[in-house]
Amino acid sequence: MNGAGSSANDTITQLNAARNLALGDAAYYPQIVPGVVPIIGANASLDLRRWGADFLAETFASPTLAGEEKQKLSLVVLQTLKDFLENPSEDTGVVKSVVQAAASIYPLVVRHTITNPTDGATWQKMASIKSSILRRMDTAPAGVRICCIKFVQKVVQTQTPGLITDPRRTEQNEISLSLVPRDHPLIPPSNLEAEASGLLDRLFGVLQENESDALIITATLNSLGVLVRTRASVANKIVSTVLNFNPFKQANSPMTPKTKVMVKSTARTTRAFLMNILKKNPNHPMAGRIQGYIERLHQSLVDIFDETSRKRAAPSEPTDGLDSAKRQRLGADVPGTLPGRPDIPALPQGPVSYAQLFTLTTDEGSKSFDVQTIPIELVVQILVPILAQIGVTNLNDAINAVRARYLSLGRTPPTTALDAAKLATGAPPQGDDDEDDDYEPDYPIEDAEQIVNKLNNAPPDDLPPERPPEKRRPRNTAKAP
Repeated sequence: MNGAGSSANDTITQLNAARNLALGDAAYYPQIVPGVVPIIGANASLDLRRWGADFLAETFASPTLAGEEKQKLSLVVLQTLKDFLENPSEDTGVVKSVVQAAASIYPLVVRHTITNPTDGATWQKMASIKSSILRRMDTAPAGVRICCIKFVQKVVQTQTPGLITDPRRTEQNEISLSLVPRDHPLIPPSNLEAEASGLLDRLFGVLQENESDALIITATLNSLGVLVRTRASVANKIVSTVLNFNPFKQANSPMTPKTKVMVKSTARTTRAFLMNILKKNPNHPMAGRIQGYIERLHQSLVDIFDETSRKRAAPSEPTDGLDSAKRQRLGADVPGTLPGRPDIPALPQGPVSYAQLFTLTTDEGSKSFDVQTIPIELVVQILVPILAQIGVTNLNDAINAVRARYLSLGRTPPTTALDAAKLATGAPPQGDDDEDDDYEPDYPIEDAEQIVNKLNNAPPDDLPPERPPEKRRPRNTAKAP
């Protein structure tokens, strides 16, 4: 065993040297690939099979290797890929790399079959590989399923009509159904198109069924995005399916940390998918539906995760340097905020504008944002669901906060410490004439916190009670003897 392991390690060392040589100069691939294939076959050791599958996937994904050379080499490796997939106990890592290599090879084999309609053996090998991959698409481990989804995307892309830039140079055109002659004996266009439609529906099934794996959903959306960009004939059908997709299906179950990550990932991938469509084509016929879906998606994200964060229990013990949430629960006041309401900033000293009176947020970006720049139609679409989510309690709190601010503005504070002391004892301020003084009863002066507490305990439709009318003391006009 040690001798066999040492031999395999030595072989891999030599293969890595050849691989590095090809990575440095793609011209060596046509010489290295035929020499490597007999070494990495289905009967080789697991380490050699893993290395060989990774090398083949890397070779046919290389951007430096010319398409013509890739097409020639694809015929060399087809049998090896087929043998790997026919092994029922094959290693998962080997299968993943083989499926990736097959996804890169499939368009090349189709082009070879188009120009060689009598080479039925090559097409039969490719058809066998395709069938083996499609059988794994629904039952294999997640990593293999993701590679299978990429392979299906390549098959659909190849077997649907594409653009022909130069009819005289077929080798320069993108490989698609448009290049297949109608009377081709091995791959009739009608059969290929029907198969592509069925495979596209299988991709839609990932979004329409109760798929719970966010990785599978993300891989499907990414593959559909490529098809939208490259195949106009199926683009609208794909967009309509995505607009009917609900990325928040799992939000109905208990929101564990894993579920939160999965829901956020799925929602953001869906949003990126639709945003890219609008970015590349602002005049898309479904632009209105797409924009509305994106807005609902964003609002749903805010509602779901704000609700889960509000359900978290607040800590029962205070900590040093009380933060806003702890100050609110413990009754402590946060400097620069309305007493009793640390989430609402206090009014600044000096003159106050109407905008400052009615502004309850501390977000500088929200304060400086000009809502007049938003079209009125969009404002109506956004405002209605927002108002529906505010709730009566939050609305009453906001109204009471503005009332407390307004009432506090009517109470001018004393200008000096001496005036404040006299005001507390009922004595007249300095400089007033005793004979012209009016009697003022000793009503306690309410601060802002008392106003807020009174408003929170009062019904929402009742205004604070007004101060009773002042009673004037009869003036003593009698003269001293």
